[in-house]
Amino acid sequence: MLSFLCFLLFLIPLCSSYSWWLVCSLLFVVSFVYLFSFPYFFCWGSLSYFFGCDVISYGLILLSLWICVLMILASESVLRSNYFPGFFLFVVVFLVTMLYCTFSSISLLSFYVFFESSLIPTLFLILGWGYQPERIQAGVYLLFYTLLASLPLLVGILFIYSSLGSLCLFLLRGGVVGGLFYVCMVLAFLVKMPMFLVHLWLPSAHVEAPVSGSMILAGVLLKLGGYGLLRVFPILSKFGFGFGIVWVVLGLVGGLLVSLFCMRQTDLKSLIAYSSVAHMGMVIGGIMTMGYWGVCSSFALMIAHGLCSSGLFCLSNISYERFGSRSLLVNKGLMNLMPSMTMWWFLLSACNMAAPPSLNLLGEIGLLSSLVSWSWYLMFVLIFLSFFSAAYTLYMYSYSQHGSVFSGLYSCSLGYSREFLLLFLHWFPLNLVILSVDFAVFWV
Repeated sequence: MLSFLCFLLFLIPLCSSYSWWLVCSLLFVVSFVYLFSFPYFFCWGSLSYFFGCDVISYGLILLSLWICVLMILASESVLRSNYFPGFFLFVVVFLVTMLYCTFSSISLLSFYVFFESSLIPTLFLILGWGYQPERIQAGVYLLFYTLLASLPLLVGILFIYSSLGSLCLFLLRGGVVGGLFYVCMVLAFLVKMPMFLVHLWLPSAHVEAPVSGSMILAGVLLKLGGYGLLRVFPILSKFGFGFGIVWVVLGLVGGLLVSLFCMRQTDLKSLIAYSSVAHMGMVIGGIMTMGYWGVCSSFALMIAHGLCSSGLFCLSNISYERFGSRSLLVNKGLMNLMPSMTMWWFLLSACNMAAPPSLNLLGEIGLLSSLVSWSWYLMFVLIFLSFFSAAYTLYMYSYSQHGSVFSGLYSCSLGYSREFLLLFLHWFPLNLVILSVDFAVFWV
């Protein structure tokens, strides 16, 4: 574990505009090297005093490395405009280092420290390379929602240490946490995912963030909440079975309402951001059932959603760079202007609807079966949730690709090879991983 951490730290001196593609290439290399260090024994390995790795850590670290490479690839406009490209690279490398430490921590306290530290570079991305003056308000929303919800988590961690005498993740067993501490600890992770009712920071952060900020926010940072829930549930099991119905209903009904919001959106990035809330609602429902298939399918859907939503944000940014607007009233009839890009809109929209052979299909089928077996009454909510998920994705695709071209547009580039490579590197792993699903179902 420390060898990969040292590699990431040694990338920091290379962060300058002259070594932009060198840093991108080296992160590609470390992603592929890390890919071949898969822990086939499905238990904790690569242990040291502070760090360790099991299958869930491995999957999310690999996702973090992959998304950060694609962030640099998608942000060529920062290099082209010479708008502090060296500092941008430093922020990205620092962010991936914090995420690496977060997912590989075996102590709850160090997990909390790195969990909060990942907020700092994200805030820098939004405030430094955002588009509108409203990015300051979005940054304040992000900061206050996550920090205020995380302070009770710190109190809960200290209480666990006073009760058990240890904060090591694989030594924490038994329901030692009371009802109040249970709510405090769970709420910190639900705000991060985010759950409906505490989700207002996410659309504003996505809309004001640059493409790199949206990619890492949707691709990895939302998964910190799910990862935290999976880690602390062994000590929350006593109250988890009793309170589970509250979170399951909130997650699924909230996902259904947010799906209806998506049908009324005219901002591309806002629509994709709200769709993330709907998908995370299903993940919350699966985790809170505390069943085998619910937990495994939630993990699979987290990985799939990270790649799919990041790719959709890339597509919206490709249109934004050409037309200067995120509005669906302007970004329409794109099939007439960029026919090659329409194929990628279709492929990633199909993945967002959980069409085969994407990993989304595996995750959603597992979640549907686990939730229905947990409570048969949830079938009615899940029917409408699945229908509206497909409906708003079709609305986004058909409205943006079909129809007449906006009269203010004349001509634009059909797409660069860098953009096609970027979209391929989102779509290909998303459909390839389903051939090896044992990573998602054998780690519990």
